[in-house]
Amino acid sequence: MKRKAKSPEDLSISELRRLLMDKRRNVRQERLETYRRTGRVIQLAENQPVELDINPVIETSEDEELALVKKESPRKSWGDRLLLAVEVIAVLGLIGIILSGFGILRDLNAEFAEALEQPTMAPTPLVMAVVLPSGHTPPDTAGNTRPNEAEIPDHLRPMVQSIKDLPIPPSSPEQAIRVQIPALNVDAPIVQGDGWEQLKKGVGQHLGSPNPGSVGNLVLSAHNDVYGEIFRYLDQLQPGDEILVFTQQRQYTYIVSGTQIVEPTQVEVMAATSEPTATLISCYPYLKDTQRIVVFTDLQN
Repeated sequence: MKRKAKSPEDLSISELRRLLMDKRRNVRQERLETYRRTGRVIQLAENQPVELDINPVIETSEDEELALVKKESPRKSWGDRLLLAVEVIAVLGLIGIILSGFGILRDLNAEFAEALEQPTMAPTPLVMAVVLPSGHTPPDTAGNTRPNEAEIPDHLRPMVQSIKDLPIPPSSPEQAIRVQIPALNVDAPIVQGDGWEQLKKGVGQHLGSPNPGSVGNLVLSAHNDVYGEIFRYLDQLQPGDEILVFTQQRQYTYIVSGTQIVEPTQVEVMAATSEPTATLISCYPYLKDTQRIVVFTDLQN
């Protein structure tokens, strides 16, 4: 069975040398036979031909011929180079993926850490109130009155029941304890909560609104025609008038910026603010109590 010929790349050095010697011998023999047929061989002696080589063959060393053989098949060399280039690109791509993975992992860890941080949520009056505080029926001739449930929309009455008995926060030195309005000669205590019972005792601070001087909307309510008529003359306040709010530690001065008459359900006037503000609320008009008067103020720097 005939063996399959090996390619030059698969031959050893010794095999290549032997192959080159055989090839050189065959080439010379073929050239000599060609010269004999064309008459370019001179017989100097018997059986000793001399060839006249018009186109002499330049002899090369075996190492040079080995190099030539190697050059005859450049496919493997180019294939090796291509494979090396592919490997380098693959390694660089892998490094890029690893670095990108570290970046993604860092971002994910940062997002996870942010998710674990629970923000301090300030209670929003819009959630904690269905109608504005201080609502009541107009007092009769004997001064009797009661909460005005008629101003509460029917579909919101279950919500009013659910937030009716909110817990009163414990006392602290930062809580408001007194309010003064020099322009109206008002000087009244402040209690926590603005429900029916709290407003019998003075000015009520809406639960969830911030302490005096803090960022947000400090909401204070009082009646206008019962239980001392503390906020009866809010409609006489002018922009620039002062509202003084006291804690156990210090006094805060708020400056009136405006007044507005709203419906009892316009609870958005109690919404939190991004600056220290205070909002004063009472029923309006006097002895009718069908609306609310709202006074807006800003903390004096």
